[in-house]
Amino acid sequence: MTTAQTMPRLKAVYNESIKASLKEELELGNIMEVPTLTKIVVNMGVGEAILNSKNLEQAMDDLALIAGQKPVATKAKNSIASFKVREGNAIGTKVTLRGNQMWEFFDRLLTLAIPRIRDFRGLNPKSFDGAGNYTFGLTEQLMFPEINYDTVEKTRGMDITIVTSARTNEEGKKLLEAFNFPFKGERQAQ
Repeated sequence: MTTAQTMPRLKAVYNESIKASLKEELELGNIMEVPTLTKIVVNMGVGEAILNSKNLEQAMDDLALIAGQKPVATKAKNSIASFKVREGNAIGTKVTLRGNQMWEFFDRLLTLAIPRIRDFRGLNPKSFDGAGNYTFGLTEQLMFPEINYDTVEKTRGMDITIVTSARTNEEGKKLLEAFNFPFKGERQAQ
């Protein structure tokens, strides 16, 4: 028995209004040229995992709660003697979100997590990579409502990369601005 899935809220908003307005704003000839979200990668570095593998397990559990899918452990590519890292050691964890899970995570990020950041003044609008993809860092996992404060032994930061189908940074920025992404601006700096 199959059940009908409901479309994520932000995906519906994108399809109904943002897509058409971006086509006009960017002066694109075809609706298929309009940039969209491709995937979101959440990466958490766990340098303490070298000394205690329990730290990596806790980070993976936190990331599984935040993302809603099982993360994978990332391994060191090179040995670095000063950091006591050997090639192949598990030193981080990451998860790649696509499809409806990506849209749900993006919605929770914009509506729940980012507003819970203390002393938030906006995200840097210059953190694009040249191909329309945006990367930013968060200092702790506690801003996500899925994480229980009482079970956290150590706060860990994470990097979130929003990969888009945009060809330029300007197109990627226009796409994120259409979702009311909280970039630093002149009006917020007052």
